[in-house]
Amino acid sequence: MTFDPSSLTLTDPTQVWLEVSDLVRSQAWQRSQACSHPSSRWNAYLNQVCLQTILPWLREEHAGKALAVPSFTALPSIWEFVNGTGVAWDRLRIVLIPTETIDLSELRVPQEWVDIPDWVADYYFGVQVDPDCASIRVWGYATHEQLKQNGSYDSQDRSYCLDEAHVIQNMSVLWVSRQLGITETTRRTVATLPVIPLAQVENLIPRLGSSEVVSPRLAVPFQLWGALISHGGWRQKLYHHRLGHPEQWSVLEWLQTGVSDAARQMGWGQSTWQPAIVAAARGTTQFFPEVLLTRHMIIAQQQYELRAMPRTGGVWRFELRHAMGDSIPAGFTLRLLTEDLQAFEGNEDTASKPVECLFVEVSLAPGEGLVWEIEPTPINYDREILRF
Repeated sequence: MTFDPSSLTLTDPTQVWLEVSDLVRSQAWQRSQACSHPSSRWNAYLNQVCLQTILPWLREEHAGKALAVPSFTALPSIWEFVNGTGVAWDRLRIVLIPTETIDLSELRVPQEWVDIPDWVADYYFGVQVDPDCASIRVWGYATHEQLKQNGSYDSQDRSYCLDEAHVIQNMSVLWVSRQLGITETTRRTVATLPVIPLAQVENLIPRLGSSEVVSPRLAVPFQLWGALISHGGWRQKLYHHRLGHPEQWSVLEWLQTGVSDAARQMGWGQSTWQPAIVAAARGTTQFFPEVLLTRHMIIAQQQYELRAMPRTGGVWRFELRHAMGDSIPAGFTLRLLTEDLQAFEGNEDTASKPVECLFVEVSLAPGEGLVWEIEPTPINYDREILRF
């Protein structure tokens, strides 16, 4: 007998029942192997099954432009540590929280999704996944405001727990209210996280990256952990450290041997350019003929390209250009920051009127790291640390 989600929907039309295809299950299992520990691989599997089943339904029924955030390629670095998946469309953000449990007496949301400012969502969907992953049920939802106001905090696993009495189990309430333009307060303001000194980060990553630490998120105080994992570059570095991967973001290695697999998945590639000389470590000089690094992205529904090109004497030039050669609108900003997100003199360029390109030139010491930012924010932006 085959599974028929429509029959379940007729039994309880207020909730969403969806079938999980064999293809989704197979792909999810294969992709989940990109995590370091059996528990994180299973977490990645459940989250991928959840995302790959719900996202197409959301796009078809309610939100044609819904996207996984920060990006599908960045999600394994979250699932390695935390249960849950962010989805965004327009200005709305939800978090899918899958669980295998039969007991749905509460909605349990990891603290990261509630107390990290950049991760906070409007709505949190409780998703029940059956043990064989043949079907999933979106059994209810709650707002961030409800979690903070009515939820209890469990310090043992750092989760907010909301009793089922406060969970809205009629999913049609959300869709009807959105169609009618009914607004509600969904988010509560949360405290900013501290800035971690770079020296402390360099100690934390090897420590938390050890395979002996099964749950890094519980190994250090939350504010320290939240500040670390919310920085995309540090989170990626910790993730690759746990996998035993070599440095993935060394720009000089990209020029010598090609862009790493992790960077290519994020959109980086190589293009030809005029010859350049780059000062390398230990006073040597390396030649990189006709190569520049490019990163493609979508900003305000337009294709753009970030370029990084070497100059002489350890100087690098970063440019933002429209991929089709059009002008960059007034108000756009290209910004470079240190690895720990500090500004420096001459670190940004803002278009006061339409321009052909924005650029910043910076002198870098061997081993130094940079983070790039663009305003307006590109779709699926996640911080990256480029190592020079």
